[in-house]
Amino acid sequence: MTTGARPPRVPPRWFVRLAWRAHRTLYRLSGGRFLWTPTSRRRWGALRLTVTGRTSGQDRSVILGYLEDGPDLVALAMNGWGEGHPSWWLNLEAHPDAVVRLAGGSPRSVRARRATGEERDRLWRLWSALDPQLDAYAATRSTPTPVVVLTPR
Repeated sequence: MTTGARPPRVPPRWFVRLAWRAHRTLYRLSGGRFLWTPTSRRRWGALRLTVTGRTSGQDRSVILGYLEDGPDLVALAMNGWGEGHPSWWLNLEAHPDAVVRLAGGSPRSVRARRATGEERDRLWRLWSALDPQLDAYAATRSTPTPVVVLTPR
């Protein structure tokens, strides 16, 4: 009998969806003060991303974690570690121009793209340094997790 590392427990979908609603509510109630920027203590931040819906054409907003990579912002399209890609990423694939709002800042126009090759590996390692279980969480999905680069326009 071989013993291996136990896969991480992924929260149930109802909990993930509840957390997403709580984030949006906190953002709305705090007037945007719920967002934060990376610091030496917390090396990642939270931003509000507004994208154009791929079928509706309507603005859609989501709160995401991000890392800074020079002028670029980097997010993971992980869908709460559930199957499939999150809607915000599918929308960005169809309409890569978007707007981000960082803590205390004004809206910034960005263009999204998927990191590939060595760039993806490097950015994945940056995220892995923050969460040693990142690879184990990613392994719970049947598709690779896109690493999304938001470049200023």
